[in-house]
Amino acid sequence: MSFTLKQLRYFVAVAEKGSVIGAAQSLSIAQSSVTEALKNLEADLGVTLFERHARGLNITHSGHQFLRHATQILADVSSAQRAFKRPPGTTSGRLNIGVTSLMAGYVMSDLLSRYRRMNPVVDVSALEDSGEYLEHLLIGGELDVAVMVISNLRDRMALQSEILDVSAFRLWLPLNHPLAVRESIGLDDVAREPLIMLNVDEMEEEAVKLLSAFGERPQIAFRTRSVEAVRSLVATGAGVTLLPDLVYRPWSLDGDRIESRDVSGALPIVQVGVVWRRGLPLSPAVRDFIALARMGQGGKHLRI
Repeated sequence: MSFTLKQLRYFVAVAEKGSVIGAAQSLSIAQSSVTEALKNLEADLGVTLFERHARGLNITHSGHQFLRHATQILADVSSAQRAFKRPPGTTSGRLNIGVTSLMAGYVMSDLLSRYRRMNPVVDVSALEDSGEYLEHLLIGGELDVAVMVISNLRDRMALQSEILDVSAFRLWLPLNHPLAVRESIGLDDVAREPLIMLNVDEMEEEAVKLLSAFGERPQIAFRTRSVEAVRSLVATGAGVTLLPDLVYRPWSLDGDRIESRDVSGALPIVQVGVVWRRGLPLSPAVRDFIALARMGQGGKHLRI
């Protein structure tokens, strides 16, 4: 096994963009170079990293697993390079960060705490809003960087993004629910259940789109913008929910009264990422934030 850093960068770019064309454009290289790098990387690893189809590429399970290692390796290289360029704590200036509601509680708090410890003299300002509005502020130069769900990023031509976390949707059930004892659960089973919908960061849109494929209108029992409300409602039997594994915390309030189960079928994948305006020169404060985000929670890369 003898892959190169260049192959890893090309692989991560394809995983982010979902196509060789998009990756080649973001890297400003020929498509043939990306295709050749992927081919050689898959040969070296002995696994298929992407499933090819007419509209682009879908990352495989093996690809998701390798993406975690690839991004960690690139982050470590970047950190090693930075360590010799500038002593810790000497970065100054201002950093304007945007964050969506779900990411504020599940990603940003730890990331922001570690950034402030690393760069105590940087003046940091954070704004929480919808993904659509954060994109508008990034393009307009009012924000330097944002942490948000990038699965449905709207303006990929104007914005540069990097995946921090990939999280699959799973079904949350109360412990005594009839489906909890089933060996396998299908989406048709879920479509017949009353649903608790989390109405932040496009979570409801993804779940409704998924279940509507069965030709039935989902039975929405409750809509809320609070993850803790979802936990309580599911735990007390008010309904079930489909949410990315990112927010499943069994140690939280009511978490020990909920079971999380895989569902057979093509459930959506949520990509959490860091986003900035394409082509914009990045200040040391912004570069430090992006580098730290790549390292994930507690100094390790976020769960894939």
